[in-house]
Amino acid sequence: MEAKLLSYEVFLSVLIPKMARGRRPYQHQVTEACSIGMEVRMSPSPDALAIETDGLTKRFNDFTAVDQIDLNVQKGEIYGFLGPNGAGKSTTIRMLSTLLTPSSGSARVSGYDIIHEAGQVRKKIGLVSEKLIMYPRLTAFENLMFFGSLYDIDRDSLLDKTNKLLDLVQLTPFKDRVVGGYSSGMRQRLNVIRALLHDPEIIFLDEPTTALDPQSTRFVRDLVKELRSMGHTIVLTTHIMEEADELSDTISIIDHGKIIATDTPASLKKKCDADNLLDVFLTLTGRELRDSASDKVPMRRVVGRM
Repeated sequence: MEAKLLSYEVFLSVLIPKMARGRRPYQHQVTEACSIGMEVRMSPSPDALAIETDGLTKRFNDFTAVDQIDLNVQKGEIYGFLGPNGAGKSTTIRMLSTLLTPSSGSARVSGYDIIHEAGQVRKKIGLVSEKLIMYPRLTAFENLMFFGSLYDIDRDSLLDKTNKLLDLVQLTPFKDRVVGGYSSGMRQRLNVIRALLHDPEIIFLDEPTTALDPQSTRFVRDLVKELRSMGHTIVLTTHIMEEADELSDTISIIDHGKIIATDTPASLKKKCDADNLLDVFLTLTGRELRDSASDKVPMRRVVGRM
């Protein structure tokens, strides 16, 4: 089972958005009014934590992508993890999901150490990547049965779980259609429930509503709330500030590899004297564009042109 889980997570790592390169030196500035009281919230009891990091750091040669961050994600909450492109979000998620080994520091996910107990961590998490993790020539039912088999779920239980999840996202009428023919909203709903097959305690959602129409966006957001009501802990990354404001119980903002604010959406807006979370975000991270380019072309783009 361990080998199967490892190969699956390695497969996922190819599809997680790659770390932005060529970032500028840290030049973050905030207004005095917004910098007051931006300290990280008091640490809750360890028993109440789904994720806990202590000085978590990742360096690539002489470049520090994630710089000694401390996160406390409470069980059963939606934790918004926000930042500009290249801020360190994806690198952090890759470490927490055991796809990347930290350079220093530590982290525990569902009580397990991400380095020494990686196999146990993988059993407790579900990862919904921005990129679709499905085989387009298989039906929705076939995809779910295949991915469920990677977790050694017995066939009867998997069959029952698959049918219930398809009902949950209203895809039962289309379960025998190939996924390649699905609309974007249908594919994303399927992508979400794929991560729920083994009933994970923690779900990492990476930009779950990007490029969806308003109806699909509303459905996915309501689904996220329902998953929380079912007892799941959710770590949400999104560039849609309205979405983060609506869904998140707690928000951390990361920039240039450092956590610069952690609080509830309402408290962040109050401390920055802002009407909305977008204004908070821009006040804290600045308005400068975060452009980067590489001489290497990702393989998925090369394949797409063939």
